[in-house]
Amino acid sequence: MAAFLAGCGWEDAMPAPLAGDASFRRYYRLGGNGRRAVLMDAPPPQEDIVPYIAVAQLLRRLGFSAPEVFAEDRAAGFLLIEDFGDDTYTRLLERGADEPALYSLAVDTLVELQRAVAARGNPDLPPYDAERFLAEAALLVDWYAPAALGEPLTDARRAEYLDLWRTLLPQAALPLDTLVLRDYHVDNLMLLPDRSGVQGCGLLDFQDAVCGPPSYDLVSLLDDARRDVPADLRRRMTERYIAAFPSLDRAPFLQSAAILAAQRNCKILGIFTRLWRRDGKPRYLVHLPRIWRLLERELTHPALTPVARWLDRHLPRSARHISA
Repeated sequence: MAAFLAGCGWEDAMPAPLAGDASFRRYYRLGGNGRRAVLMDAPPPQEDIVPYIAVAQLLRRLGFSAPEVFAEDRAAGFLLIEDFGDDTYTRLLERGADEPALYSLAVDTLVELQRAVAARGNPDLPPYDAERFLAEAALLVDWYAPAALGEPLTDARRAEYLDLWRTLLPQAALPLDTLVLRDYHVDNLMLLPDRSGVQGCGLLDFQDAVCGPPSYDLVSLLDDARRDVPADLRRRMTERYIAAFPSLDRAPFLQSAAILAAQRNCKILGIFTRLWRRDGKPRYLVHLPRIWRLLERELTHPALTPVARWLDRHLPRSARHISA
């Protein structure tokens, strides 16, 4: 790290740790002599900074506020990037900021991003295909279920669960795919008041971007695993998004959103359990009751009845809570 910083002209910097995330990445703020930057430490082989660089460049070309990359060391996993400050949506909301205004900006940014992609064509990114969706949905049965039940599920029960998702996922497809950032929620959005329009919404944590259904990032924003989004606000923001696309077929879009919200929440239940059991990060368990509430709400959609019945048989309410 010291050699990288010296090569970037920051040899006298004293890196100040910033809050990390659920990955192996670590972030440090650099300052001095009127300059500011953030150092990302993404250690190989656990992390790869190449996708981050590519998606950051893509977003900036499209006219959106992703951090500028000032310097890189791909082999060692270091990036020197633009410092957007401290005003994440999460912190602003905790301080009592205007919730509808922030969410409106986030929805408008998502709309404009998808319009920009439609005008230029989908980028060269991995597809959010059935294989990827199934691997994510499997995290529930591979990590959450054993922790909640005290033993792994049988192979037959696991296979039945995945077969249900194989049947469901084609019903979540929409006519056109788009750029999907995948973690589009308040922890990864920042308010940049010196920038106008949708450029005032700073984008973070997008290195896992793919091409997939346009409903996914709206679900990520409004079905937030880490905070309660008021039901009225969720409805209004959904309508704001739908109104921006007059040709959008409403019923298939809402069905896609329900299916992908359920899939995402199954995934997150597994990820947060894995963070506890494998990585020694139990702090994410506090969110599990909220995720179950979100999942149970989505399971009321008729398309998801088979998954709801499977969960009632094999992960009943008595198994829908775990603690460290």
